[in-house]
Amino acid sequence: MKVLRWTGAELRDRAAELAALLADTVAGGASVGFLAPLTRAEAAAWWRERAAEAAAGRLAVWVAVDGTGRVAGTVSLARPDKPNSRHRAELVKLMVHRSARGHGLGRHLLATAEHAAAADGITLLHLDTETGSPAEHLYRSAGWTEAGTIPDYALSPAGELRGTTLYFKRPATPAPGRRSTATG
Repeated sequence: MKVLRWTGAELRDRAAELAALLADTVAGGASVGFLAPLTRAEAAAWWRERAAEAAAGRLAVWVAVDGTGRVAGTVSLARPDKPNSRHRAELVKLMVHRSARGHGLGRHLLATAEHAAAADGITLLHLDTETGSPAEHLYRSAGWTEAGTIPDYALSPAGELRGTTLYFKRPATPAPGRRSTATG
């Protein structure tokens, strides 16, 4: 599995590949901001809309591609645009295709984003995830700290209200003289 950071142009030009992953994630019931059914056309349009953010440096997107060239996973870091919050980033859209789960890819993508954040001077990461979801185990086991839960925060892909749990982590600072290799 190869993990690469994609540019804004790659997001725009390869949106259909990412759309297949996003549609699979939503079809599998993961709460990543969309309702089912999500068409590939809708998913591709969403990814294309992210291209400008990536080109401007406000969004970093890493994509895991398997040996056949298929997109198997992704993770992103969203940087705020406010001057008082440039020290932090939000971890967003950590997704692994259902056929690629159970092999550590989610953990690898999470570590890639964490290492890249530290190398870029980010001192605080945060995220939210559906309360009670399998993702919570991943974040806790990777050293993320639960900050609290908000009830009835968002609709699940099936349209049911679900709570969200907020997490944060201070990424480890890379050793002096070492650059992150996580940016692809």
